[in-house]
Amino acid sequence: MSDDSASGFAPLRQRTFAVLWAATVLGNTGTFMRDVASAWMVTELSPSATAVALIQTAATLPVFLLAIPAGVLSDLLDRRRFLIAVQLMLALVSLTLSALTASGHLTVPALVALTFAGGAGMALISPSWQAIVPELVPRRDLREAVALNSLGFNIARAIGPALGGALLLAFGAALTYAVDVLSYAAVIAALLWWRRAPSEQALPEHFGGAFRAGMRYVRASPALHIVLLRVALFFVFASAIWALLPLVARQLLGGGAGFYGLLLGAIGLGAIAGAVWMPRIRHRLGIERLLLGAAWLVAAVIATLTLRPPPLVAVVLLFAMGGAWIAALTTLNGIAQSVLPNWVRGRGLAVYLTVFNGAMAIGSFGWGIVAQHFGLTAALLAATLGLVAVALLALRWRLPSGDVDLQAAHHWAEPALAAPVEHERGPVLVQIEYRVDTADRAAFHSMARELSWARRRDGAYLWGLSEDTADPQRIVEWFFVESWVEHLRQHQRVSNADADLQRGALRFHRGSEPPLVRHLLALDARSLPPS
Repeated sequence: MSDDSASGFAPLRQRTFAVLWAATVLGNTGTFMRDVASAWMVTELSPSATAVALIQTAATLPVFLLAIPAGVLSDLLDRRRFLIAVQLMLALVSLTLSALTASGHLTVPALVALTFAGGAGMALISPSWQAIVPELVPRRDLREAVALNSLGFNIARAIGPALGGALLLAFGAALTYAVDVLSYAAVIAALLWWRRAPSEQALPEHFGGAFRAGMRYVRASPALHIVLLRVALFFVFASAIWALLPLVARQLLGGGAGFYGLLLGAIGLGAIAGAVWMPRIRHRLGIERLLLGAAWLVAAVIATLTLRPPPLVAVVLLFAMGGAWIAALTTLNGIAQSVLPNWVRGRGLAVYLTVFNGAMAIGSFGWGIVAQHFGLTAALLAATLGLVAVALLALRWRLPSGDVDLQAAHHWAEPALAAPVEHERGPVLVQIEYRVDTADRAAFHSMARELSWARRRDGAYLWGLSEDTADPQRIVEWFFVESWVEHLRQHQRVSNADADLQRGALRFHRGSEPPLVRHLLALDARSLPPS
């Protein structure tokens, strides 16, 4: 084995990471088995295309609803205990599904409700699973650890559906659900074995403040806006294949539960192959052409399935689609991570997951309605045409390069204090007074507008520029922050890239002294001395 290939598996030398990685592969395998059983059971309970699509919607809608609160919780709670609690809830969901199926009392509403509960559990723990990786491996192995997690997920995607389909065929859905319960038990055992070191924040956040800080960052990040738009455009159309695949397997291809599991396994194997070859293909094509090709390949597969190809051809097609799917998914996810600094990455990725799963949920439900009213073939062809069109339209919004330096600069001096300030006191008005030559005003204004995005990302909720009517060369940049502690956090959040913007604004300042900075606190009765 070469050094390069060996280094890709270096995180597995860390015992804790290896144990938790293996446990998550096993847990995700069980989850895919449960999803296969649920997707097939709904076709047994109802012939309605809408009912089939509702299962996919129920699985993905919770992430749309809960991802952002889950991202905040992952930064506030003990992640190990939180993960254990949710795993217990997920085990209870599968145990209930097993009991209802075995007793013959499973109905479509019950299946949809329990699928929603399972999706809620996955939504709650997804940000926490991502957030614990830096705790398990050295910093030098972090990138490889993230890649291994993606590989593990796709291993589960390949094994789970095939194993689930085999268990469905041989023993029925009740036993398939019961095996999923055992997989959660393995994950819980691994988490109980892990002795997580306690961590403390220098300036700990509360849920409401952390939520607002995350949303402020997202609103003020044009680079992230482009990624989210591209995610929505791609997956709302590509979701058709996932929502309607059980019907494709049964109605167009004439297969049973085992064949449906085989098709899902082919997608998983294709995703693994795509993950292995993607860096080389991306280097040759570039990001934009890679995403365009992935969209068109998915569209071609969907269109070809309407021609009722032989089973072996269908398996090959789904294998190819799996590679294209993982290329789009990991590329967009990687760019989202690259435009988010560490302090807000969990919350930013939660917004990404919200948009992704929202597109999947809305698309799945919509394509189910289309199939119900116009037929399965018409729905698949409409999704094909839409995917081809939006892939071209999306080129209008080029993705960011993701190569900016988002490490914290720590270059702001600590604010001068005449007396200690209560952390929750606010709001805080920060004023920075520049002297700018009249000839430079337009250029300074343009630079300051760029800087305003950085101020808002790091904590400001209002920003502006004002000029002195008695002295036009005196320009004051001002912004409001909700509390004193939030302004202290703002000092810790400024990235090297944003520090470069600040240095760009300072180049327009004239005078022997640096710009004058003032911190003004709102005055209320509690801050006044007793009379």
